[in-house]
Amino acid sequence: MDEVPNPWFSWDYLARNSDEVLRQLGIHTTLTLQAILIAAAVALPLAMLARRVPRLAAPIMGVSGVMYTVPSFALFALLAPFTGIGRTTVLIGLVVYALLVLVRNTLVGLEGVDADVVDAARGLGYSPTRLLLTVELPNALPSILAGLRIATVSTVALVTVGVVVGYGGLGQLMFRGFQSDYRAQILTASILCLLLALILDLALVLLGRVAMPWMRRRRAA
Repeated sequence: MDEVPNPWFSWDYLARNSDEVLRQLGIHTTLTLQAILIAAAVALPLAMLARRVPRLAAPIMGVSGVMYTVPSFALFALLAPFTGIGRTTVLIGLVVYALLVLVRNTLVGLEGVDADVVDAARGLGYSPTRLLLTVELPNALPSILAGLRIATVSTVALVTVGVVVGYGGLGQLMFRGFQSDYRAQILTASILCLLLALILDLALVLLGRVAMPWMRRRRAA
């Protein structure tokens, strides 16, 4: 008896399941973007606080580091009784895992600002807020952007783990593919994850070029 064909890629699978594939891709994309935006909104103030009050730097980095080491399955299991099964639980987990990278890179960027530049701004009478917004943050942007790129790419991969609480975006397709041993479903979801990570990373690179035109002039010099 001939073996049933089980190709790694199938246009027929895509044509028959395009609605489901696009729906899960949309969930995966929005979860990733929401998680990164929330994590950045939390990480930036934390890093600035750690910069302004050095004795808080170790506790902030320590807590975010400990949270990062909690296995995703265990974290979802801890959250589920309070946040339920679904999107909220996955989103909180993704934000927790993105925090460490974003806080660390932002703090490193702020600490790396040339002390002479900061002193010169203070000498010109810059207030702490003006110093932060016009001197420290712009100079820390390359490090912040690097953190955003790492956190975004890793979050795209982590979203798939959300399948354990029934909300994993493309991870749902991978899980079903593994259950039924359907290669085309597994590979299609994997390729889309890879493409999504590459597209979001490229978008951040382009955003960085727009936000930091002086970096292009330095490279050209």
